[in-house]
Amino acid sequence: MEEVFEEAFEIDDQEDLMNEMMNRYGQDLLRLVYSYVNNKEIAEDLTQDIFVKFYKSLHTFKGKSKLKTWLWRIAINHCKDFLKSWYNKNVIITEDTTYIQTKKDMVEEVVIQREVDDQLVSALMTLPIKYREVIYFYYYEELLMKEISVLTEVSVNTVKTRLRRAKELLEERLEE
Repeated sequence: MEEVFEEAFEIDDQEDLMNEMMNRYGQDLLRLVYSYVNNKEIAEDLTQDIFVKFYKSLHTFKGKSKLKTWLWRIAINHCKDFLKSWYNKNVIITEDTTYIQTKKDMVEEVVIQREVDDQLVSALMTLPIKYREVIYFYYYEELLMKEISVLTEVSVNTVKTRLRRAKELLEERLEE
C-alpha cells in the first residue's frame, strides 16, 4: 500500500505529499523523536523542524528507499545533531518553559547557596547546645513542638522560647 501511495504522488504535488506524510507518520515520528530527547515540548519542536527539512529537501529524494525510511533517516540525524548541540548541552528548560536558565547560572547559584549554607552552619555551631538542638529538631527533622518537648525533656513553652531565642541569636551572628 505504501509503495502505491508513494508512487501516486508526483514531485509537482509536494504540498499534498507533505500533508499526507504528516497525517500518516506525524505521531510515529513524534514518538521516535521523543525517544531521543525525552521531553515533549522539544520533541514537538524537533518534529516540526524535521518536516520542514523533509519538505525543503524533497527535490533531492532519489527514490532509493521508501519516503518513510528517508523521513526517518532525516529525523534520526536531526535528533543526533540536536543532542550534540550547544543548546542541548547548556540550556535547561524548567517545567515553566517561559523560564530558561543556563547550566552556568545554575552552578553559580549552587556555589552561592553553599556559601550561605556554610555561613548558617557556622553561626549555628556557635549557639549553645540547648538552642542548637531545637533548631535541628524543628527545621531539619521537622518535628512538632510537642515531639521536641518529649525529646529534650522540657515543656512545650520552653521549646518555643528556645526556638525564638535561637532565631534571634542566629540573626545577630549572621549580620556580623
